[in-house]
Amino acid sequence: MPVLFSALVPPDDVVEAVTGALGALGEPGDGLRWEPPERWHVTLAYYGADDLDTRAAWLAERLAGRAGADVRLEKAATFPGVLWLTAAGRELTPLAHAAGAGAEARPYVPHLTLARFPREEPGLAGRWTKALSGFRSRRWTATRVVLMTSEREPGGRCYRVARAFELGRA
Repeated sequence: MPVLFSALVPPDDVVEAVTGALGALGEPGDGLRWEPPERWHVTLAYYGADDLDTRAAWLAERLAGRAGADVRLEKAATFPGVLWLTAAGRELTPLAHAAGAGAEARPYVPHLTLARFPREEPGLAGRWTKALSGFRSRRWTATRVVLMTSEREPGGRCYRVARAFELGRA
């Protein structure tokens, strides 16, 4: 069974704004493993190993009739081992809970992962967190939730859109 999660994918111009902000800060490095822009997403809910068709039917039912969510990426922060941008928008948490985020033990924190680093070296992300503290993308309306598969491949993890669910206009 594939590992599944639901997510919002930022539009191309927002991805370009983030890559531009990162590029303006100099050459990435500092021992961080950067996520490539084609894998950037805002996770709504993680399901683990699950049957794709069953989860897709469940998610379609949960998202039916829901409005899109206004989203903006802003300031950087960290979890242990992860550098990320905050995904802000008051509709994000209700949308994530509809997608199943409330089933997890930890609280939902909407974010876009930029890079990973060894947990025992939290200072590695400090320069980037500080430099991206004032970052703000444009606000966009997410009108599509994707159900993604996560598979381990020789070069790392590969994310693929398995299904897409349209949301109404906010």
